Order: sequence, then C-alpha cells, then structure tokens
Amino acid sequence: MSAAVFVSLLAVACCAVVLVRESRIAARPTLPLHTRTPDLNAAIFAPHRGSDPIDSQIVAAQQKAAGSKDARALEKLGWLFVQKARLSNDPGYYKLAERCALAIEEAYPDQPDALLLRGHVVGAMHRFRDAEVVARRLVAQREFILDYALLGDALMEQGRVDEAVDVYQKMADLKPCLQAYTRIAHVRWLKGDLEGAIEAAEEAVGTGTGRDPEPLVWALTKLASYRLQNGEPAIAETTVNDALAKLPHYAAALLLRGRLRLAQDSPAEALDDLREAARLNPLPDYQWTLADALRAAGKAEEAVAVETELEARGASEDPRTFALYLATRGHRAEESLRLAHDELTQRQDIFTYDALAWACLAAGRATDAQGYIRKALAEGTQDARLMLHAGLISAALAAPEASEQLAAAQAARQTLLPSERTALDRALGAPLSKK
Repeated sequence: MSAAVFVSLLAVACCAVVLVRESRIAARPTLPLHTRTPDLNAAIFAPHRGSDPIDSQIVAAQQKAAGSKDARALEKLGWLFVQKARLSNDPGYYKLAERCALAIEEAYPDQPDALLLRGHVVGAMHRFRDAEVVARRLVAQREFILDYALLGDALMEQGRVDEAVDVYQKMADLKPCLQAYTRIAHVRWLKGDLEGAIEAAEEAVGTGTGRDPEPLVWALTKLASYRLQNGEPAIAETTVNDALAKLPHYAAALLLRGRLRLAQDSPAEALDDLREAARLNPLPDYQWTLADALRAAGKAEEAVAVETELEARGASEDPRTFALYLATRGHRAEESLRLAHDELTQRQDIFTYDALAWACLAAGRATDAQGYIRKALAEGTQDARLMLHAGLISAALAAPEASEQLAAAQAARQTLLPSERTALDRALGAPLSKK
C-alpha cells in the first residue's frame, strides 16, 4: 500500500489510541450531567441502533450515563463513540464523542480525561492545530502516554517531524507498548529506514492483545504494508490474513489484501476485497484503488460508476487524496491545485507537499512543482508514489535526478496502482511490465 493511503489512515485511526478505559475523574455530588447540558445530550442520548458488539456496548453505556452523576460513565460512552467511528468509518460518531467531552468539561472544567477525549476527536477530524493546543495543556498537567501520542501525531501532521520524534521518545520512555511502537515504526519508515520500521512494527504486534483487537489489527496491517514494500508479498499476505482473521470486515486490511493482488497483476482477484473495502470506507483512497482495479480487469463501466461517486464527494471527504487523484487522471487541474493549496493550511507534512507538487505539474507549473517536491523529499522517505511524482517532475524540467528518482520508484513498483505502474513504464521507456 502506498504511503499516502497509510498516512491518511494514520491521521484518522491512530491520532490517539482508542482505549475504553477507567477514568481518573473523581465522582462528585452534582446534578446529573444530562440535566446540565440539554443541547449536547439531545444527540448523545439519541436511540442507537446496530447489531455489532460495539453497538450493544454503546446502548448500555448510554443507559448508564443518562442518569449518572459520575462523569466517568459519559467519558466511557465518548470513547465507545470513537471506537464506533473507527470501526464503521462514519465520522458522525466523532461528533458524538466530542459532545460527550464538551458535556464533561461543562460540569468539570479542565478535567484531563475529557480534554484527551476532545483532543483525540479534533485530531481525527484533521484539526491538528486544535489538537496540539489540547495536547500541550495535557502534558503540562500530567505524564500520560496517550497525551504524548496526541501531541506527537498533531506535530507530525503539521510537518514538525523532529519535534514529534522527541515527543514519541517520551511516550516510549513512559510505556513501551503497541501505541508507541507503531509510531516509532512510522517515523523510521518516513526517514527511509524500512528494515527499522519492520522491526518496530513487529514489536507493536508482539505487545498487542485480543482484549482490544482493533489497534492490533491496525499494527498487523501496517506491518504487512512494510513487508509488501520490502518485496516480501508472501509474508505480507500471511500477515494481512492474520489481521482479517481477527477483524474480518476491517477496511484497511481488505484494501491492503486487494493491493497485494494488484501487485501480483491479478486485478480480477482483487475486486472482491476492494469492493468490500470501498463499501465499508467510501473515501477517495478506497474508491480510487477500486476504480483502478476495475479498469485493469476490463470492467470500465463499473469503474466509471465508482469514479462518478468519487468525483462527486472526494473534495469534501478527503481533499488531499482527491487532489492527487484529479492530478493523476489529468482532470480539473485547477481544482486539484486549489484543494492541495487549501490542505496545506491544515497540514504541512511531506505528503501534502507531494500532493501540491503533483497538482502543480498537472496544471503546467513544473517549476513550482519542483520546489514543493523537494520539500516532500526532505525526510528521505522511500515511497514509490512519491518517487514517481518526483521523477516525472524532474523529467519535465530535464533535471538530472529524474533517472535516479524513477529507478527508486521502480524498486518498489509493487506498491503502485496499475495506472501508476503504466506511467512509470512509459517514463522509463520500457515495455509494459507485469511485475
């Protein structure tokens, strides 16, 4: 799987670890929270439906929190909403979780556990500066691993990698666990140390537990992606199958297994997994991958239907990935450029600079693209899509580094989409490859 897919997923799924845990908020003799916050609670306590285990947990937590004088009940409900958002890929549940946090803060101002819940939610909704503000308030009050996770992730998304590394080190010093190791793995990968990323991801998997399978399944999916990039598709497949045995409808793992089939030049065999992944999580990354697989499998009519939906909703659901998609397809170049520029106001990481560089090239602004792609390459990240974009931008300017960048993309071509591999082959002047 490409870096763009995983970094987007990392921002949403790992900004702060979802743990439904016992709070340290002390119970106080006060009015029930729901009587103090009627506007907030109209949504929090609305009837909840669903047939999954998490749904029955939410209903039970709603009933407990509705008449409780203890803020811990409402905090637990908030974290359950976060967990539901991650499992269902429905961001509306983040809004409900935020309402829980605000209700607690109204009754108990500056309670750190409510702040952590709110900070996680605003980070998951890509409000990274707000998340940083909340996280800094937390780390000034106490030393707790998830506070540092929140702060480090907010810094990473703003492109402040060295600051984030220091925060993650503090996190690992407090508690070497799955949450710390997955972040260490990502930083190593970002710095171009793939073997180090694999080692840290294996540590993350080794510290996971079956009590809360979603973080463990995420870690397995990350590990599988690194194995794929490292040219170990058989190990990657075993790892992702392990993830899906634990959570059969985990969208990110289904997406990765579909991409493994694409890497094997078997687009038809990828379709079942990719269709299900896009159904579960209809975001641009998922729909783009499905559309590419459909075209590669000769199902152009179905691909057009997927692309029509993607182009109708992509700008609002994931503007950065949608900007990349438009630039790659050669559609609506100015819109792609505008979306990428707007995204840069929220996040200044290397992948946003890559999206902006790629959009600039599509809009005929190769010189501007070169400036942005240099920022995207600043950390030494070895990612095939990133190197493909760099190579094509350099080639457009007849820059000597083009051949080296395209060779780097070729080395990890198995992580590219079929259409991207075709573009790479054309740039290299080679016959179309089925590798």
